[in-house]
Amino acid sequence: MKFQVINKYVGVLAVVAIAFTSCKRDPNDTGWEFAPNMYRSVGYEAYKQVEKHPINPMGLNMREPVNGTVARQHYTNVGGGDFGGGDSTAAVNTNTNLNMTTDLMVYNIPKDSIRTSERVLRNPVPLNEKTLAEGKVLFERYCQHCHGPEGEGNGPVAEVYKGVPNYKAANFQDMNDGHIFHVITHGWGRMWPHKSQVTPEERWEIVHYVQQLKKGS
Repeated sequence: MKFQVINKYVGVLAVVAIAFTSCKRDPNDTGWEFAPNMYRSVGYEAYKQVEKHPINPMGLNMREPVNGTVARQHYTNVGGGDFGGGDSTAAVNTNTNLNMTTDLMVYNIPKDSIRTSERVLRNPVPLNEKTLAEGKVLFERYCQHCHGPEGEGNGPVAEVYKGVPNYKAANFQDMNDGHIFHVITHGWGRMWPHKSQVTPEERWEIVHYVQQLKKGS
């Protein structure tokens, strides 16, 4: 009986000792981890440093660009892109109303700056049968389930997810290309952003098709 009581106390003391030794004061020690593979990426992520990289200088995941790399904002419209430009969104010179050669980097236009997009963005994708047909396919793939086949806000999702606009309504007739592109990119109201699903060129093709729906054609 004595030995059982002693063993019991020894077991309790062992548990307490383990508890104290496992809790260190070192702020760099995260202690024990449960399922670390759920939040520690297996791959090397540029903006997340957990452990020292075994090869890169200074052990960092991020490396400097290779020699000769050109910053995207300095990439001019010389032989790049499907429509003659680096990125498909070029800034517009308000004096001449002509596309400038510098890339606007629309991704850097903040979500809350839709007026900037309305003012400076112009659709660089030519409007023709091909791009309009492609815009229709993309609209049916990414937009129709909410906005409906004619853009009247009556898609099957809209029956539950209220507040989908009707493009043919009078208050949407002045909605220009830059506005539509911004909304597709960053979302608006209850609409979520689609920039990760749709490339800039595809967004501009959708813009063409939405403008056709607004006119009822």
